[in-house]
Amino acid sequence: MEDGLVNNTMLFDFYGELLTEKQKEYYDLHYNEDLSLGEIAEQSGISRQGVWDIIRRAEAAMQSVEDKTGLIKRFNERNALIDELERELSDKGALDASVSDKLRKLRF
Repeated sequence: MEDGLVNNTMLFDFYGELLTEKQKEYYDLHYNEDLSLGEIAEQSGISRQGVWDIIRRAEAAMQSVEDKTGLIKRFNERNALIDELERELSDKGALDASVSDKLRKLRF
C-alpha cells in the first residue's frame, strides 16, 4: 500500500499541473488530504463513483505521461546513484561537508 501511495504522490508532484482543476482537486483531497471518496462526493455534490472515475482518469493520464517521459524513473535512478556515491565516499573517508552539500543539491 505504501509503495502505491508514494507512487501516486510522486505522479501528482511531477505531473499534477497537467490535470484539469477538478482532477487536481479530487486527487489531492483523496491522496494528500486523506479524504474518503464519500467525503469528497459529499463536499462536491456528486456520487462516490463519479469521484472515483475522476481520480482514476487523473491517475491514468499522469501514468501515461510517466510511461512516455520516464521522469520519475530517472529521478529515482539518479537518487540511487547519489546514495551509492555518498556511501562509497563515506567508506573511503572522502565525504566532507562540502561534498555532502553538493550531493544533497543534486537530489533535487
